[in-house]
Amino acid sequence: MRTHDMPVPGPFPSPFTLRAPLPRLSIVIPSHSRPDLLRLCLASVARFAPANTEVIVVDDGSRGATVSQAAAEFAGVRVVRRPRAGGFCVAANAGIAAASAPLVELLNDDAEVTEGWADSALARFADPRVAAVAPLVLQNDSERRARGLPPLIDTAGDEYDFGGFASKRGHGSEYRRGEGAKWRAGEEEISPLHPFTPSSLHFKAEYVFGASACAAFYRRDAVLAAGGFPEHFGAYFEDVDLSFRLRRLGFEIVYDPGAVVWHRVSSSYGRNPSRRTLERQSCNEERVFWRNVRGRRLVKYLPRHAAVLAGKALRRWQEGALLPWLMGRCRAVLG
Repeated sequence: MRTHDMPVPGPFPSPFTLRAPLPRLSIVIPSHSRPDLLRLCLASVARFAPANTEVIVVDDGSRGATVSQAAAEFAGVRVVRRPRAGGFCVAANAGIAAASAPLVELLNDDAEVTEGWADSALARFADPRVAAVAPLVLQNDSERRARGLPPLIDTAGDEYDFGGFASKRGHGSEYRRGEGAKWRAGEEEISPLHPFTPSSLHFKAEYVFGASACAAFYRRDAVLAAGGFPEHFGAYFEDVDLSFRLRRLGFEIVYDPGAVVWHRVSSSYGRNPSRRTLERQSCNEERVFWRNVRGRRLVKYLPRHAAVLAGKALRRWQEGALLPWLMGRCRAVLG
C-alpha cells in the first residue's frame, strides 16, 4: 500500500448554517422510518460540522411524516421526500443529485460524527486524484462502553479479494487510542480509551480499495461520472461496486484515521439478519464479482472464486442459512 500523508487544517467553526458562499460539503443522510436515530445523527452533525455545510435528509418513503418532522427540528436541514421507499441506493443517488457542494458525505442515520471528522477528511481532496475518503468507523456499542472496554472497529476502509469477496479492514478488532484521549459523539464524551501501537495499519492514512457508504466522503462529480450507486442493488455491496467504477476512471480512494465516525452496526444489519437480507447480501456480492472482474483477470481468478464459493457455502450450511445464500447467488448469475 502507498501511504498518503497530507496536512490537516485547523478546526472550522460550528454549528452548520446555510448561507453564502456555496457550501464546500454536503452531508446526505438517507433515512427510512427511524426518526429517533436520525435525531441523534443530526445532533452530532449540528454540533461538529464545518460552517456552511449543507445537510440533506432523504426521507425514503417513511411511514407518515416522522422522518421529515425529525429533520425539521434542526435549522437549515433540507428534506428530499420520496413518495415510496426505493432502498439505500435510490435514496443516496437522490441526495447526491440534490447536493450543491462539490464534496458529499453519505451518512447512515444510525451514525454519529465526532469533532474534527470532516476537517480531516476534506483535506484529502486537495489531491485531485482522490475521489473518496474512507473514515475510521467505530462500532457504537453501549455494552462495551459500560464495561470499560475499548470500541471495536467497524471499518477502516474496504478491501476486495478478486476471488469474489469484499471485507472491511480491521472489522471487529479493538481500537486503542492514547491514554486519556477523548472523543465526543453528540453530547456524550467518551473517555478514556486504551494505549495503542502506532505501527498499527489502522493509524495511518493510506490508499485503500474502497470506502463504506455508511459514512464515506465522495467527490460529487466523480460519483456522477461513475454512474452513481447501482439502484437495482437496493442495499449491501453497492459501495464496493461504486469503488470499482471510480478506480476504473483512474481515481484513488484514501483511508483517513483522523475522520472518526460512530456507527450502531446492529441498527443497520441486525444481530440476526432475516433470510431476505441474507439472500440480498449474497446476490449483491456475487453481482459485484461478475460486473467487475473481467477479461484476463476473470480467467485468472475464476478457480479461486469457485473455492471461495465452496468455503462460503460450507459456512452458511453450518449456520443453517445455506438456502437463502444459494438463492442469492443464483439470482445474481441468472440475472
